[in-house]
Amino acid sequence: MNKLQAMEVFVQVVDAGGFTRAADNMQLPKATVSTLIQSLEATLSVKLLHRTTRQVSVTADGAAYYERCLRILSDVREAEESLSRTRLSPSGRLRVDAPTGLASDVLIPALPDFFTRYPDIQLELGCSDRTIDLIEEGVDCAVRGGVLGDSNLIARRVGILQFVTCATPGYLNSYGRPVHPDELMRHRCVNYFSSRTGKLFDWDFSRDGHRIQVALPGHIAVNDTNAYIAAGLAGLGIVQMPNFMMEPMLNDGRFEQLLADWSTDPLPVHVVYPQNRHLSAKVRVFVEWVAELFSNHPGMRLPKAMPPARPIPFEVAL
Repeated sequence: MNKLQAMEVFVQVVDAGGFTRAADNMQLPKATVSTLIQSLEATLSVKLLHRTTRQVSVTADGAAYYERCLRILSDVREAEESLSRTRLSPSGRLRVDAPTGLASDVLIPALPDFFTRYPDIQLELGCSDRTIDLIEEGVDCAVRGGVLGDSNLIARRVGILQFVTCATPGYLNSYGRPVHPDELMRHRCVNYFSSRTGKLFDWDFSRDGHRIQVALPGHIAVNDTNAYIAAGLAGLGIVQMPNFMMEPMLNDGRFEQLLADWSTDPLPVHVVYPQNRHLSAKVRVFVEWVAELFSNHPGMRLPKAMPPARPIPFEVAL
């Protein structure tokens, strides 16, 4: 039995909460994962996991051994990286998750630069507006927008978003142009709802110390960025989206900005990754690259004094 491999498998099983997910994450047969855990328990003469037909949980001895394994594996990886070219040229598969809008408009267009710097990394980029469980789905890190709540994730703030309210010329010709947020109650708006809770997100506006937060009427609500923009372009209602996404469509006349003398609460953007994990070289360079990318993006860079963040969860239309 390869003891280090068995430790890695054990950590994956505990993190994933089961043999099947761990096997998928490590790209190993489930039988191999099960055999390694059994061999490890036999070698240690202790039961590390409670197994039922529905779930796998860690025993008290297993929990203590898990913490030791994390430290040992971290030390081994650090030693290997210090003696190899990994620190200068990270390699291997890197699984990242990002909201659809940020991925398509900011990250993907800049990826040629990333691969020029790190040609040995194989990037798997998941793009959706759904908030995922990084550990369960075997994802190394994620780019997320929103206020950090109670979480088992380490987060680095890398950017900030400002929002713009707009509508198509066709919509404005049919329904008129609102000049105050209160007038939105008499308009149609395209709403965005949480994939996790189904809740519609409120809109907010501020001017001269006066703040308005409203739930707006509309005939349609979606939970995907592309669908949200498509609904706005179809003239189904007024939309509120990040500046960087709307700017090209404002410039070519597909949308017109509304309520320009009102501001919206800014939205912080973080790169998050699981705690109690060794920050591998490939994750570290990706986080640094994203931070650099956003710092050079006019619609993403952090201001010197960070303004208050809008009080909504991670799931937002990006």
